[in-house]
Formats: sequence, C-alpha cells, structure tokens
Amino acid sequence: MLLRVRTRHEGERFMIIGVVKERFPGERRVALVPASVPVLAKAGVEVLIEAGAGLPAGYPDEAYRQKGATVVPTREEVFEKAGVMFHLLGLGANPEAGKADLALYRPGQSALGFFRPLGDPESARELAGTGISAFSIELLPRITRAQSMDALSSMSTVAGYKAVLLAADALPRMFPMLMTAAGTVSPARVLVVGVGVAGLQAISTAKRMGAVVSAYDIRPAVKEQVQSLGARFVELPLEAGDAEDKGGYARAQGEDFLRKQQALMAKVVAESDVVITTANVPGRRAPVLVTSAMVSGMNPGSVVVDMAAERGGNCEATRPGETAVVDGVTVIGPINLAGMVPYHASQMYSSNITTLLLHMVKDGALRVDLDDEITRETLFARGGEVVHPRVREALGLGPMASDDARRP
Repeated sequence: MLLRVRTRHEGERFMIIGVVKERFPGERRVALVPASVPVLAKAGVEVLIEAGAGLPAGYPDEAYRQKGATVVPTREEVFEKAGVMFHLLGLGANPEAGKADLALYRPGQSALGFFRPLGDPESARELAGTGISAFSIELLPRITRAQSMDALSSMSTVAGYKAVLLAADALPRMFPMLMTAAGTVSPARVLVVGVGVAGLQAISTAKRMGAVVSAYDIRPAVKEQVQSLGARFVELPLEAGDAEDKGGYARAQGEDFLRKQQALMAKVVAESDVVITTANVPGRRAPVLVTSAMVSGMNPGSVVVDMAAERGGNCEATRPGETAVVDGVTVIGPINLAGMVPYHASQMYSSNITTLLLHMVKDGALRVDLDDEITRETLFARGGEVVHPRVREALGLGPMASDDARRP
C-alpha cells in the first residue's frame, strides 16, 4: 500500500519536507542540517525551511540555500506547503509549543520526530485528532537494520559527553593525575550508574580526561563493555530478575530490590568525587538510585550529575533544571543535555531522521508498509486514531482489530 504525500498545490512533482524552528525553552538544535538536503534531493524530496531555524545550532540560512533548500519567512508557510514535517521535539516531548502546532497540521500530512507517546500518551491522542500520520523516532526497534536511524542513541552519546564536562566544570579539583613541581595531584574518582549508550560515552569521556572510572549496572552482560573502556565494573551481591528487556534496555525492578541496591551502593557513592546517573526506563519515571543520605555521605565538593532529571531523576536530591548544593555536594539536574551541543547533535539527528524517512520513500512517495518492522513500530497515529499497541494500552484503549485497521 503506497501513500503519496503531496502539498495542497496541484502539480507538485516532489514530496516536500518542512523544517521549522524548535520552540522548546533554550533549545538550539535543528531537525535537519544543510548536508542532508542533497541526500533528500536524490530521492526526489525537496526541503522547505523556516528562516533562522538552523542559526542557533550554527547553520545559517545561506548554507541551506547553497545545498538546494528553500528558505521561507514563516512557520505557517512551512506547515501549509510541506507534506512531511521534520521535528526534533514535537508534542509530547515539547508540550506547550507542541500544542500551538496542532492547529497547523492538516489531515494526510505526516510528521517525524521525538514525540514521547509512551511518556505522554494523551499527546498522542491529540496528534491523532489532527488526521496526520505521526512517527516517533524513539520507538525504533532495537534491530541492526535500524541502527543508522537510532536518534535516541545519538542524543544519548552527546548527553553522556556533556554530562562529564558539566561535572568537571563543577568539581573543585582536576580530573587527571598530574606530576608537578608542587607534588602529585591525585585523579578524580568517577562513578557512572547505568551503562547504556549515555553511560558508555560518559565512561569514555571521563577516562580520556584522566579520571579513575567505575561503573555499575544491574545487567551483568555490560561488564565486558565497561572493562573494554578501561573502567572498573562495580559488582553488587544482588540478583535482578529479568534485568534486560527484549530491546536491550534495563528493566524496572521492584521496591525490595531497589532498597537493597541503595544500601549496597552507599559505600561506592561515598568513595566517589563524581557520580553520573543515567538510568531511564522507557515510558516510566526514572528510578531513584542515589538517596539524599548517600549524597550527604559524599565528601564536600563532590558532584552528582543526574542525566535522568527530566524524568524525575535518579538522585533523590535532584531538582530538574536546577543546580543545588546539598551538604556541600553539588547536584546538577540538567534538562536537554544534548541541546547543549547543538551543532553536532543536530548533525547526528539530521542523519538519523533522514535515513528513517528514506527507508520509507519510494519513487518520491512515502510508503507506509506495515509489514516492515521499522515503519510499523515508529508509526503511532494515523487516520484519526492512535494505532500503536503500546500507546493504545497506555491510554486504556483495546487492541485494534487487525493491522488492516491501521491502514487508511
């Protein structure tokens, strides 16, 4: 079944991709960079971009024009002419500004981006009500074919890197061991909690900066990855049932397990100068792994960077979006870490979302093939309905009769 995405204007030869300014507070990334424009053009796809959309990330309008994109003055014009919208943070990931865009969508249009439909399923219902086909890039299946489209991993890589820089800036000591005329400076001790993509990048960055790094994860299978980066894997005498889901993510554990985990981690945290927490469970509040008592047990001047702050935080003392000092320990709760490195974060995201779109484009049309796992798993709204099974479950809706019900 082939769905051809066109603009309102008769006689259009190509599909048109629309890119607008991101409106999340403080957001500097852009969904598409100039280098991706010729890649899309080869597939018969034109690009329409709102003036100034790429400038905060370091991509001026002229750079887009030189690559063949058309720059237009208003957001409304982009929505009106484009058949497919590229977003970085759409409704669900950007509640306030995302609602303002609802009136600009039109039935039959498509949209790709971070929408977080599992975290905010009501937003998925609102998007479905516009009649668009919505694809959420963070719902990509964890399969080899989808690796080049995995924007979640790309942004986690950037975030892991930036978290270490924030920690180093706040820590009142240097990271590397130094031999100086004044004596030896001992290295900083860094503990990374959660060894996903962000955690691995944090480990790698801290090691490059000269720190002594340890890492902990409930999944024993990541031990080899930690050690391959030159870090020590912290092993706690705990048994986690079903520690990993089928997508490779850490699975949420029960309260009893978390209490035992916290008790055993207290000593490890107290010995660390920096603790970086990265644990997230898709669609759920982040688990509390570092209690306020643990923070109080750290040496004054120590630093905690909570990469899960946006979803409630792994540290009990975290204030999302703020930096707090608790008993002499600096607790940083950054929101949108990847957005702090907008140039390369945009470059990586642009490559991911372009690859996802081209996976579904054939002969200048968007092909919604529900037999394809990548297309099926990212599609969550279509034909006026929420169609993704997990999102429907979160909304309390029953399963659709069949995959045929997902077809217009």
